Amino acid sequence: MKNDLPGRVSAGLSNLFRRDPFVSFREEMNDLLSRFGMEGERGAMAGAGMPSMDLAETDKQFEVKVDVPGWKPEELNIEMHRNSLVVKGERTESKEEEGKTFHRVERSCGRIQRIVALPCEVQADRIEATCRDGVLTIMIPKAMAAVAHKIPIKS
Repeated sequence: MKNDLPGRVSAGLSNLFRRDPFVSFREEMNDLLSRFGMEGERGAMAGAGMPSMDLAETDKQFEVKVDVPGWKPEELNIEMHRNSLVVKGERTESKEEEGKTFHRVERSCGRIQRIVALPCEVQADRIEATCRDGVLTIMIPKAMAAVAHKIPIKS
């Protein structure tokens, strides 16, 4: 029994010690959050309360894309509070239909919310939003004071 010798580590424990600690941490967090009905992977809360989001910036505007698959535009609400964009949504659980036996009900219902602070003033009255193919796209023009102006240099 060479594994019982002091200073030796069994093959199973050896693999455990060589593992990336962040992988272990992510797996533990995903397991914990799944116990509360939240999804794992791709950001432990993606799909349950906190949809995935991209934020891009150009010289003149911000572009926000939020994944909202299966959500209707009337179930979503977009608000601007000072420099913070708030995207919220709420939908109720679909009712069971008579004559059907459901073996699995996984489609999400409830509330979602994302709040993102923007780094400068924006023109809140000119914000445009579209929702296509499960992606909510929000175009937020910067305030004129926040747009960079090129200054010519005289020689």
